[in-house]
Amino acid sequence: MMNEMLSEKIGFDSFDLQQPLRDAIDKLGFEHCTPIQASSLLYTLRGHDVTGRAQTGTGKTAAFLITIINDLLSNPIEEKRYISEPRSLIVAPTRELAIQIASDAAQLTACCDLHTVTLVGGEDYQKQHRALDAKPVDLVVATPGRLLDFVQADNLYLGLVELLVLDEADRMLDMGFIPQVRQIVARTPKKDCRQTLLFSATFTPEISEMAQRWAMDPVMVEVEPEKVAAEAVEQKVYLVTTDEKYHLLYNLLRDDGAEKVMVFSNRRDQVRKLADNLYRNGINCGLLSGEIPQNKRIRTLGEFKSGKLPVLVATDVAGRGLHIEDVSHVVNYTLPEEPEDYVHRIGRTGRAGAVGTSISFACEEDSFLLPGIEEKLGQKLECIHPDGALLTKAPDFERVSRFRPKGASRPQRGKRPARRR
Repeated sequence: MMNEMLSEKIGFDSFDLQQPLRDAIDKLGFEHCTPIQASSLLYTLRGHDVTGRAQTGTGKTAAFLITIINDLLSNPIEEKRYISEPRSLIVAPTRELAIQIASDAAQLTACCDLHTVTLVGGEDYQKQHRALDAKPVDLVVATPGRLLDFVQADNLYLGLVELLVLDEADRMLDMGFIPQVRQIVARTPKKDCRQTLLFSATFTPEISEMAQRWAMDPVMVEVEPEKVAAEAVEQKVYLVTTDEKYHLLYNLLRDDGAEKVMVFSNRRDQVRKLADNLYRNGINCGLLSGEIPQNKRIRTLGEFKSGKLPVLVATDVAGRGLHIEDVSHVVNYTLPEEPEDYVHRIGRTGRAGAVGTSISFACEEDSFLLPGIEEKLGQKLECIHPDGALLTKAPDFERVSRFRPKGASRPQRGKRPARRR
């Protein structure tokens, strides 16, 4: 393995890209590569296998999509092609990430005729099957479970995959998907007959072993996660009591500078209660967690991206892989138990050259997690007590519940719902 680090700015025009792809990149306004793009494209465009260590928000998605699209355009197939036989495959751990990758692919293939199909759970299987049957597919973006559903039903054949991407391999390991990924990789051509790109935020011995098993002499490219977090995001920690946290959040969200805010908490019940309290306090917000049906998650994300919803309350299901423009603030209502998740959360802001703000609440229940986060970042975090005005008690609820748990009783008419914190 080689280790490649580039610091100087490299333009996309320095690479020999096919014109339709070049046109799409120009249309998107991309001029210079991010470090992970410059480091990886140097090798992937020449056909080398690559393992990349990089956070979300570093541009790695565009790096592997540009590689795939340029390869497909450079090597058109003249003979007859059959349906459900993709030439390239991207496997991602979550539905949201897979959908986002497919959306990015649509933008980068806007000037050429390449067919991309997204296969994720929680959506209509037959609709996805019809998309595969519509015409020969060039790129499939999928989550492991739904991909195996199609393969095992003989509705998808992976034996002609020329380029395989495994994105967020560490996340797939954490979520227990590696046995499924092994089955998927086994259905593709042998590693010396395909190009393999593997990306991960961390490289544990298990990830390194997978990279060696599935890739041919891979080149290692990396972007240090602490640099990604520290340079683009202003980080602060408010020291508060548990009872003060909700009032502090309410007042922060009422500030004029809080234009598009993601609020993270660790558990589904926490984010549901928090979103419900904010809504009842007159703050329009969306809820995103694993228990929300897929169609609602997609609609909520769309409304947040468009600005219709200024606040998104989420678990770590939204911490990785989502490309949302102009997020002004990330609030860690509860500190994540894993330092890596802190880096992923704050990576939702400070993207594409913008400066974002991360605000974390540390109370008596979770302040012990701070040293681990600081060690991960390689820096001390500014810990301060909030100004008294920020702790002003939130007003009484003005609306009825919107995000009640299933089975919860509806408040009686004419009575103000009991206020719970």
